[in-house]
Amino acid sequence: MNAIFPEIIKLISSLPVDIITLERKKILDPIIEAMQQKASKQEAIRLNFICTHNSRRSHLAQIWAQTLAYYFNIQKVNCYSAGTEATALFPSIVETLQQTGFQISRLSQAENPVYTIKFATNEPPIIGFSKTTEHPFNPKTAFIAVMTCSQADEGCPFISGAERRFPLTYNDPKHYDNTPQAKEEYYQTSMLIATELHYVFSNIKA
Repeated sequence: MNAIFPEIIKLISSLPVDIITLERKKILDPIIEAMQQKASKQEAIRLNFICTHNSRRSHLAQIWAQTLAYYFNIQKVNCYSAGTEATALFPSIVETLQQTGFQISRLSQAENPVYTIKFATNEPPIIGFSKTTEHPFNPKTAFIAVMTCSQADEGCPFISGAERRFPLTYNDPKHYDNTPQAKEEYYQTSMLIATELHYVFSNIKA
């Protein structure tokens, strides 16, 4: 944990987990249970966070989940993200993550660029780019699908290869694009996702 960048550690330690409502915990607790079943058997925990365009919320969830798995020393956790269609990782997500201490490099100038996203000094970076659930970068079987937007949850009733599937939806910050509130709304969405995933990973017993 000491290798996590100090700014990220400071932020994680300040997340207001106690404000999570009972209604929201009813959504989070089944995800914890499914992950705990894997952890208790020392099996790999593969989480694929799925949204329509794989451009905003699913990336935030993937990145925070991988970071918090390392923070809480939960072993054999591999986090992914996908969409029902591929677009691009939205620049405001990159800016928001950089604002909170992640070190990000852009590897390509394509319309759908590839990024490396580092949360710790000696850990391999998370690879970020928009992709569909069928993309070879993502797991094909034995994963838990977590639906981060209601549109994808309702419009994609079957996720091939998923052992379990859970809704964990968030409001889309894109509604604030090109407004004075955009930067704050993206930050607050990131913090909400981080807070709820903190609750999830803090309740996994190794």
